Amino acid sequence: MKAAPVLRALEARGIEALLVHTGQHYDAEMSDVFLDQLGLPRPDVFLGVGSGTHAEQTARALVGVEGVLLDYRPALVVVPGDVNSTLAGALAAVKLQIPVAHLEAGLRSYDSAMPEEHNRVLTDHLASLLLVHSAGAIDNLAAEGIAGEHVRFVGNTMIDSLLAHVEAARAQEPWLRVGLEAGGYGLLTLHRPALVDDPELLRETAAALVELARHAPLVFPVHPRTRERLGSLELPGVHLTAPLSYLDFLGLEAGAQFVLTDSGGVQEETSALGVPCFTLRDTTERPVTVELGTNTLLGLRPDRITEIPALLRMPRAVSEIPLWDGHAGERCADAVAAHVEGAYVRD
Repeated sequence: MKAAPVLRALEARGIEALLVHTGQHYDAEMSDVFLDQLGLPRPDVFLGVGSGTHAEQTARALVGVEGVLLDYRPALVVVPGDVNSTLAGALAAVKLQIPVAHLEAGLRSYDSAMPEEHNRVLTDHLASLLLVHSAGAIDNLAAEGIAGEHVRFVGNTMIDSLLAHVEAARAQEPWLRVGLEAGGYGLLTLHRPALVDDPELLRETAAALVELARHAPLVFPVHPRTRERLGSLELPGVHLTAPLSYLDFLGLEAGAQFVLTDSGGVQEETSALGVPCFTLRDTTERPVTVELGTNTLLGLRPDRITEIPALLRMPRAVSEIPLWDGHAGERCADAVAAHVEGAYVRD
């Protein structure tokens, strides 16, 4: 969702791009669906990194990306987001003295317990071009001594993908497959270890979800880790589904009365859609979704889930988030082109 708009914009400008799929998050059927729905070509290289510990994933991605870079010697490596492959790709590149552009730079949760936080910080300090999606990210980078023309405010490319596909997603009416109506359900995603790997927290969460489902039925596409941890817990009123394609999930988001999540990207998508979002985390690396969007931080407190019906009745001012306008991919491509041509060189 983050890379597709950039890839299309680069190709429109005649800039040759090599697409590398590390396979860190990989399911053969789901991967093909996402590529097709986002209009991406088949990856030029598939590394098959697979699952494992953070060290195992990072190490396999590092070795795999290094091999690709040695074969192709690109002018620039663009790494999106904050997963282990992001850091591995950046590190492989700088070790070969190939400049790095970090897409979605400057995000900070200031929560060192989040594995993604380490990846974000280290990648930003390796990057030569930092592509940020919100003004707060510029401030975060400046506080760490990263500032100048190589920091570019381009907007949110994931919102490019959302705006390009949301009508097609709504037209699929995915809520009908679980016997529900648009606006008559809540959407749920939970996958972070801090919650799902804590048996007591997960039990408390399950009990609160059952209570919330009395207000509105819940649709819960279940992450494999979460499904394993749920075990035999009973969840009446909660419709558990397998992981969903991009369009199916986007359609459910767009049609939801509210969303409860611990995901980062969902906080952004719901703000762009104007759908109330409740985040079951103590911190967010996307504070703009709280300041200007629809997001409310509940903390890592399952007991607050039952407050959602009352919170929905409270008025909330929502503003348009700057540069979340469907053209971030084009601005990214312009910044990449200028950087490759030597217009922006980091000291």
